[in-house]
Amino acid sequence: MSKALIRGAKVLGGEPQDVLIDGTVVEAVGTNLSAEGAEVVEADGRVLLPGLVDLHTHLREPGREDSETVLTGTRAAASGGYTNVFAMANTFPVADTAGVVEQVWRLGQESGYCDVQPIGAVTVGLEGAKLAELGAMHESAAGVTVFSDDGKCVHDAVIMRRALEYVKAFNGVVAQHAQEPRLTEGAQMNEGVVSAELGLGGWPAVAEESVIARDVLLAEHVGSRVHICHLSTAGSVEIVRWAKSRGIDVTAEVTPHHLLLTDELVRSYNPVYKVNPPLRTERDVMALREALADGTIDIVATDHAPHPHEDKDCEWAAAAMGMVGLETALSVVQETMVDTGLLDWAGVADRMSFKPAKIGQATGHGRPVSAGEPANLTLVDAAYRGQVDPAGFASRSRNTPYEGRELPGRVTHTWLRGKATLVDGKLT
Repeated sequence: MSKALIRGAKVLGGEPQDVLIDGTVVEAVGTNLSAEGAEVVEADGRVLLPGLVDLHTHLREPGREDSETVLTGTRAAASGGYTNVFAMANTFPVADTAGVVEQVWRLGQESGYCDVQPIGAVTVGLEGAKLAELGAMHESAAGVTVFSDDGKCVHDAVIMRRALEYVKAFNGVVAQHAQEPRLTEGAQMNEGVVSAELGLGGWPAVAEESVIARDVLLAEHVGSRVHICHLSTAGSVEIVRWAKSRGIDVTAEVTPHHLLLTDELVRSYNPVYKVNPPLRTERDVMALREALADGTIDIVATDHAPHPHEDKDCEWAAAAMGMVGLETALSVVQETMVDTGLLDWAGVADRMSFKPAKIGQATGHGRPVSAGEPANLTLVDAAYRGQVDPAGFASRSRNTPYEGRELPGRVTHTWLRGKATLVDGKLT
């Protein structure tokens, strides 16, 4: 088995140390470790993190391989420092059976760039009418633990209650896309001053907040776990904070783009800024940052949503919703949370590796950088600053809102169980 010595890395942003990888595990962490028989990576004070874990990724395969495939999506993940991603169920066919989730899982195994854990649909066909085969998906080779109709809300309270009750049997979790459908009919962007001035259909914050309020109460009632996808409003933060104060088993995620971008960008009518949930106000952005810092929001999840050129390069009303995010997530978190002093690098490791792995029960991921642990690691040049160029993305799609924007930080190396998947910023 191969050996590698990462020399002089700031583990979780601390003092420089050496980290020795032997085969698939970390053999030792310390100073002046022997490099005998090992390939040496000179870290030069770069930050070493545990491999990142994304609880919310769209890989599009099967069915929309024109947007992304498991292979291209996991290559993008490795480029962004991820060693494990959870693939959402809104594929074609929908991942609502053991057969489909096993297909996605096996494609991830074959890719070799990143572990892929499929998320199973809550309802058949994402139609919200009948529970999918939750138990069969959990018992499959994929071992599904997270279920979501993301892209659509499980709007029926009875169906949501039954799903929460069902997953208790194996400590699963239902991840809710909180969007009351009747309140968002025809909505194109956040409801507020900008939508009124532009004459675009408004997406009110209460459409998200009302569903979250209902679901945390349902979770409390049945004693189950609920996870809130892409939380985006200050009001949603307060509801989750209240629920946690009551001891309700709720977790929540925020996307990088909701930590940085606001609805003011929609004035350009550039469909790259069209996303679900929509970009909100500056007040919401500040509330989300504070909530991520104080732990009310548990994790950062990308909601990586690739689309082909023709689905985004069109008029606003016809454009698909979504942004790619795997390759820029860590840079945006550094910009909004680290460089502002709201989080240190240990906090980033917590929100982008430890906690998402715990929520999704990702075995072998989200582990400390210490002897005996799996060598799933990410090396970051935090001093780097440069413009985002989507032409260099590993993702099949290019719908990033950051094109030409200067962002800090660059992932230089990624290791998956000791195998280097990214070296000096290039995929192996």
